[in-house]
Amino acid sequence: MTDLRQPRIVIIGAGVAGIAAAHTFKQAGLTDVTICEKGTDVGGVWHWNRYPGLTCDVPSQLYQFGFAPKADWSRVWASGEEIQRYHRDVVERCGLDGWLRLGTEVTDAVYDDESATWTLSTAAGETLHADFVVCATGVLHHPHVPRIDGLDSFTGPVVHTARWDPGLETGGTRVGVIGSGSTGVQIVSALQPQAARLLHFTRSPQWILWAPMGVRQPAPLTALLRRSPGLQRRLYASALWASGILADVVLQPTWRRRAVQAYARSSLRRQVRDRRLREELTPDYEPLCKRQVVSGTYYRAITAPNAQLVTGPIAEVTPTGIRTADGTHHEVDVIVLATGFRTHEYMRPMRITGRDGRSLDEAWAGGPRAYRMTAIPGFPNLFTALGPNSPTGSISLQFSAELTSRYIAQWIERWRRGQFDAIEVTEKATDEFARAVGAAMGPTVWNTGCTSWYQTAGGQIDLWPFDRKRMEEMLDHPDDRHFDEVLLGS
Repeated sequence: MTDLRQPRIVIIGAGVAGIAAAHTFKQAGLTDVTICEKGTDVGGVWHWNRYPGLTCDVPSQLYQFGFAPKADWSRVWASGEEIQRYHRDVVERCGLDGWLRLGTEVTDAVYDDESATWTLSTAAGETLHADFVVCATGVLHHPHVPRIDGLDSFTGPVVHTARWDPGLETGGTRVGVIGSGSTGVQIVSALQPQAARLLHFTRSPQWILWAPMGVRQPAPLTALLRRSPGLQRRLYASALWASGILADVVLQPTWRRRAVQAYARSSLRRQVRDRRLREELTPDYEPLCKRQVVSGTYYRAITAPNAQLVTGPIAEVTPTGIRTADGTHHEVDVIVLATGFRTHEYMRPMRITGRDGRSLDEAWAGGPRAYRMTAIPGFPNLFTALGPNSPTGSISLQFSAELTSRYIAQWIERWRRGQFDAIEVTEKATDEFARAVGAAMGPTVWNTGCTSWYQTAGGQIDLWPFDRKRMEEMLDHPDDRHFDEVLLGS
């Protein structure tokens, strides 16, 4: 029997996708793996985001890796700090530290047609060589800073939630928060009690599902899960099954969707008594069309005496405040940008050059696209974990990352056995997947007429429009019909 080849693998990113890929590859017996992470620690979005009030809106017992269960979550919905610690613990528990290179930003990746290998360059001037590159960069890591006239002239602190300054003091100050998504809702709720005055500037209001986000995980449940790993596995499996109900809510216009939408409307109606404010907080689109916001405190915070909702467009920022289009000048001491991320850049601004010198920017001129979230035509032996179309809105990201990683590992195993030197997905297969996505997107709630960060510049909705079973079917095993072997020197 021919000895197996040992590939050199570089994983870019040490968030959810990178950790899942590294663990999967280690379980598959791969040993020459390097994880490049530009941050100072693991966790991805949970490393970069450290703002007050940061909480995951997915229950803790679902928001974890299937291979690394955690019995002792402190809350039903965990804080960002606890989730980041969990990711650090998983890396250590699974023995991935030896592969990890923190503070290592990959700036370039170039494919060599002659040798079927990749050469990667880092910001520090280092060079790495790889037979396979796995881009696990995710979507929430490039902060979006809005272009507002005069923003640079403001004399007080201006901080983006994804780059929070832990030394910033907001108690007793006048705080202006710009942005109305989950981050804006969470930080308004966290800062309002201690602020002298809090103004929430919203371009458009959000539907909010009320939930007791601060409730602690019951101690008896923690003790039971610690004693019975089998029970925890069943609880996780049950949570995955329950996510199928959520998939039904967002993917099809069923009675379940109508019920959740009715709950969103009643959450607003029951908690905001002032009719004028309630009208200002009522969106003009269907609930669930945008990334759903979940909170148990926002409506209470925005109706507090020291809080004010500002719905008029922002005209400019002055040295001492924010002026809206109606001419009103709002004096503030601190500006908080809860304006989200440039979500469709994925691996960029990294420069990736594939076969025949084709750049990723050229390949994605019409918007990001990948075959089943994993492969890009023109880029042999390069895969994406949680790439285009991977945000689901209904399926655990950890589950998706693990499934994708096992799929990629199957291709690498075939390389080890000498079945090919370079493999590349076809344009035809990628186009067919894109058409299937477009057709499936029709009845989804994301396609009911709102503007959201799910939409690319070209107007496509960059989400997974299928259920978990379809994802499992698509990523169960490689389909040779959808890939071509790339000849060396071609």
